[in-house]
Amino acid sequence: MAVLIDPPVWPWRGRRWSHLVSDVSYDELHVFVATELGIPRRAFQGDHYDVPDELYEVAVAAGAEPVGGRELLARLMGAGLRLKKRRVPSGG
Repeated sequence: MAVLIDPPVWPWRGRRWSHLVSDVSYDELHVFVATELGIPRRAFQGDHYDVPDELYEVAVAAGAEPVGGRELLARLMGAGLRLKKRRVPSGG
């Protein structure tokens, strides 16, 4: 299993969030999230799940590997699982 989680430092709606990814497959990630964290599939953000700070330790205890944000991104990209950001056409 290669599920990775970065520290809960991302602010949104008055909470701090982590990113949870797999550097193996999306299927592995979906199974981990459903069985270990109970986060609904609709929360999937295309290549990651946002995990609230109160579930960070739960994810680590269940086997998610804590890594820094840069390592998480590098491993996601290295696995070919990073979605490219959509480009917004410039007006004019």
